[in-house]
Amino acid sequence: MIGANAYLGGRDAKRKTAAMAEQDLIKLYSGRILELAATIPFTERLANPDATVMRRSPLCGSTVTVDICVQDGQISAFGQDVKACALGQASASIFASHVVGLRRNDVEGLRDELSAMLKANGPVPAAPFDDYKVLEPARDFKNRHASILLAVEATAEALQQAEDGSACA
Repeated sequence: MIGANAYLGGRDAKRKTAAMAEQDLIKLYSGRILELAATIPFTERLANPDATVMRRSPLCGSTVTVDICVQDGQISAFGQDVKACALGQASASIFASHVVGLRRNDVEGLRDELSAMLKANGPVPAAPFDDYKVLEPARDFKNRHASILLAVEATAEALQQAEDGSACA
């Protein structure tokens, strides 16, 4: 009889754990995240970009394609096509709100700060990217990290291609 009760108690514990995980996921998709996801800037692709990069998250299938034009080492025009979960969309929105005028080292620094925030419990990226604070709860969902990083990583790669002259537009 003790074995049966222990078994049933274990099953109840698993149900409670699953329910808590579901509640955590619901909290993750806050109103602010959904608002950001619904208002992504620069969603039109560029006609003649200096570089185009598409990145895909292998875990969830999210994709982001970015087009950039670069003048004097700074992003002068930006376009993106975001096919991602709400977290990836929110991240692309935060990033695109401040992307014009950034240099390669700015984007690479943001990529490193955002990655550290998600994967190593690091601080929220510095202003003007402190809106990434809204994505702090995603730390606990490792399968979402790649989607959150897509737009920044694609832009860093596009800047490298434009700088190296290896872009194929």
